[in-house]
Amino acid sequence: MPEKSENKKIKNLKQKLLYEKKNVCETLTDEEIREADAFCEGYKAFLDRGKTEREACAEAVKIAKKAGFSAFEYGKKYKAGDKVFLNNRDKALIAAIIGKNGVRGGANIVAAHIDSPRIDLKQNPVFEDGELAFLKTHYYGGIKKYQWTAIPLALHGVIVKSDGKTVTVSVGENEKEPVFSVTDLLPHLAEAQYKRPANQLIKGEELNILIGSRPLRDGGDSGGVKLGIMKVLHDKYGITERDFASAELEAVPAFKARDVGFDRSIVGAYGQDDRVCSYTALTAITGVAAAPERTAVCVLADKEEIGSYGNTSLGSRMLENFMSDLADAEKITARRAVSLSKCLSADVSAAFDPTFPDVSEKQNAAYMNCGVVMAKFFGSRGKAGTNDAGAEYVAEIRRLFDENGVLWQTAELGKVDAGGAGTVALFISNMGADTIDVGVPVLSMHSPFELAAKTDIHMAYKAFGAFCTALR
Repeated sequence: MPEKSENKKIKNLKQKLLYEKKNVCETLTDEEIREADAFCEGYKAFLDRGKTEREACAEAVKIAKKAGFSAFEYGKKYKAGDKVFLNNRDKALIAAIIGKNGVRGGANIVAAHIDSPRIDLKQNPVFEDGELAFLKTHYYGGIKKYQWTAIPLALHGVIVKSDGKTVTVSVGENEKEPVFSVTDLLPHLAEAQYKRPANQLIKGEELNILIGSRPLRDGGDSGGVKLGIMKVLHDKYGITERDFASAELEAVPAFKARDVGFDRSIVGAYGQDDRVCSYTALTAITGVAAAPERTAVCVLADKEEIGSYGNTSLGSRMLENFMSDLADAEKITARRAVSLSKCLSADVSAAFDPTFPDVSEKQNAAYMNCGVVMAKFFGSRGKAGTNDAGAEYVAEIRRLFDENGVLWQTAELGKVDAGGAGTVALFISNMGADTIDVGVPVLSMHSPFELAAKTDIHMAYKAFGAFCTALR
C-alpha cells in the first residue's frame, strides 16, 4: 500500500513539474475529433478553390461577405460590432470587427499569408524545340525543383490585354480539361544527372512545361507546333504572344485535397503553407458573434514566400495604413494604436519527420497531433532574421490558450545550425506590436503535396478564435 501511494505521488509530481508533448487524440473526446474532421471538409474545399493568392483572396472575400462583412470605407466612423474588409488588389485581404474600445487600446491581429511556392511563367514563355511546345518558367519561393517534374500541373492566373480587358485562366482542375507537365529523364539515361548536387538535379531553366505537340496545318503547309498552340490560345482567350508580357500565370499541382491515412486523420494538399493558417484565422474572425472588447483584425497577405516584398505584402504599409485609417476616424494617433496592438503571426511549422530525424532537435521539435505550435522564435544560425517574442507576451498567450482549452506545444524550426525560416512576424513586431508565431505543424512543407493533421488544424481555429475575442 505505501508503495502504491509513493508511485501515485511521483506520478502527480511528474504531471505538475514536467512538460511532455502529448497526442491530443488521447485527451480529446470522440465528439471533438468528429468536430475537427467536419471542420476540415470546409478547409479542403477552400484549398481546392483557392490554389493561387488571387483565388484564395476571392474565396476569402466570399467567406467574409457571407458572414456580414462589407467593404471598408475610408473616413467612415465605425461603431462596435461593425464588420469590414479591405481587398488589396485582389491578392491580399484585411478583415476586421470593430471592438467596443475601437483601436484606442490597440487591436488583436492575426496575420497569415495566402501565397505558396509554385512555378510562374516568364514574360515571354512560349517556345518550340524538338517538335514540342513548352512554357519557360521562373519558380516562386523555396521549392525542391525535382519534386515538380512528372506530375500533372494546372495553369491558373490572369492575362491583362493592352486594352485593359482581363482574361481569367484556369485549366487542368476539371477532369475533362488537359493538364501540363515538366518532363524528366528516364533512369536509364540519367547517369550524368545523378552526379549533380541534389539542388541541381533539375535546374531552374529545366523547369519547362510541356503544352503541346501538334503543328498547325493549313492546306498541307505546317506552321509549327508553337503557332498551333498560339492559335488555340487566341481562339479560346483572344490573346497574342505579346499579351504574356502583362500576365500573371502560375503552374500548380492539378490534384485536389485528400484525406491521408487509413484513419483519415491527415489532410494532404498543395498550398497548406500557409493557407491552413489563413483559413483557420479567417473562419475564426468571421465566427465571432458579438462585438469584442478590442478590435479584431485578420490579415491574409501576399508575397511572404519571396521575403514579403511588394504592395500586397506585410513588408509594405498595407496593415499600418489600415490601422491608421481606423485611428484617424477615432481621432487618435495611429502610432499608439499600432504599438498597443497584439499579434499572432499565423504561419506553419515543420513537423518532426522520423524518416529524417537528424535535422530536428527532438525536445524542441513540433509534432503532428500535439496541438498548435507556439514558436517564440524561428530564424537560423544565431536567430538571424527572426522575431523573438518577449517572455511576458509568451506567458500571456500561454494563459489565454490554457483558459480556452487550446492544446499547444512549443517548437523551433530544426536544429540550431540546420536551417530555420522567416515569417511575417518581424514586420509586425517592427511596427511596435507584441508578436509571436503560432501555427500548424506540417510534413513535406513546400512540396506539391503537404500534410497536416486535422486535430492540429482545428486547434489552430480554436486558438485564433480565442485570440480574436481576448480582452487584453
